[in-house]
Amino acid sequence: MAQQVEQLRADGVHKEVLREGTGPLPDFRDGTKATFHYRTLRCGDEETPLDDSRARGKPMELIAGKKFKLPVWEAALRTMRPGERARFRCDAKHVVLYPLVSKSLRNIAAGKDPLEGQRHCCSIAQLHEHYSLGYPDLDELQKNPQPLIFDIEVLKDPWAMTDEEKLQAVPLIHKEGNELYRQGKVREAAAKYYDAIACLKNLQMKEQPGSPDWIELDQKITPLLLNYCQCKLQCEEYYEVLDHCSSILNKYEDNVKAYFKRGKAHAAVWNVAEAQADFAKVLALDPSLHPVVSKELRSLEARLREKDAEDKIRFKGIFSQ
Repeated sequence: MAQQVEQLRADGVHKEVLREGTGPLPDFRDGTKATFHYRTLRCGDEETPLDDSRARGKPMELIAGKKFKLPVWEAALRTMRPGERARFRCDAKHVVLYPLVSKSLRNIAAGKDPLEGQRHCCSIAQLHEHYSLGYPDLDELQKNPQPLIFDIEVLKDPWAMTDEEKLQAVPLIHKEGNELYRQGKVREAAAKYYDAIACLKNLQMKEQPGSPDWIELDQKITPLLLNYCQCKLQCEEYYEVLDHCSSILNKYEDNVKAYFKRGKAHAAVWNVAEAQADFAKVLALDPSLHPVVSKELRSLEARLREKDAEDKIRFKGIFSQ
């Protein structure tokens, strides 16, 4: 590894290890997947952040040999062990295309087409000053390329852990997620719940669906998935909440929390009848939640009245023209 790090340094990439990893250096051959979190920082005294995968609630996945637009990431990952965290200061020549990569990743996180605005424009044309990426910070970086710092943490791949290690890891990851949520770090908490679910899902794939062991694992997944949905509600990613809560209710028809969270998601996207039906189901299953459900229904009714008033003003303006 020392030779690889020295080669990076000679090419303008300087590595600083923040936390040592464990185990041998992985054989990052073509087709190998690396899962990691990253922060992108501008070089300078303030080190202004540009992007943070933890804030988006989901780690980055990169498959070696797929000609990713940012080869320096692949080169950096080849020097890292599972669990390692390191900073890589990269000369401007290595990050010329970072604005395009960042735009695609931001679009994916926002549920947009990652190629939006790029289909009819080659990479060289996109570097011209008149081409806007739709993000002022990326436009400025595209116009004036500069060195960047990548703070990368390689995650311990749940596929590489033993079954016993996965089971032992889940409660710890769950606890970390709860602590992050209490601190108000909702996206980071969602990432922890996602990692714990991944461990259990991997174990569940080895069991016969519907078998006692499969059901036991599924019952461990369900509260984690509900916590994940709570984070997604706060992040206003309502359709993901609808999908996950519906999947839970397809198996567990009496899960009050799933009905409640799905009802809130339906209300947020104006599925009024569906929201009312879910809240009614909550009350049927647990009448003690009447005050909470009443509050949600009053909020929905208030939003509907507000929307109706806005629509009347809008339509009045149209017909008076």
